[in-house]
Amino acid sequence: MKNRKQMGIWMDHSNAILMELTNETIVTHSVVSESSHPTNKQGMIMQGKPLQNKEQRISYFKKISDSIRNYQEVLLFGPTDAKNELLNILKADPLFENIKIEAKNADKMTDNQMHAFIKEYFK
Repeated sequence: MKNRKQMGIWMDHSNAILMELTNETIVTHSVVSESSHPTNKQGMIMQGKPLQNKEQRISYFKKISDSIRNYQEVLLFGPTDAKNELLNILKADPLFENIKIEAKNADKMTDNQMHAFIKEYFK
């Protein structure tokens, strides 16, 4: 039986960790959003969630979608709605109609927890 090309992607609105699963081995790389952090009058970065404009979000999702075009199965997971936003974009694009893509909720995870999560999902 031919090996299926599988990828798990833990993501939120600012960072995506792409994990390719091949023969129980995981190769990881990241995609980071070009979001801007809110600043105060003195130019200091304020606490809180980074802000994204529409163009930055489109660019971020495009970088991720370009990375998954050659896979047969993709799992999107993470704590925010970013995975569902990307899933809706991918489902509307005919380029991805032959890729099995699913989104699952997951909290913040360590690298080992993410690796275990996708190995369990794809087994």
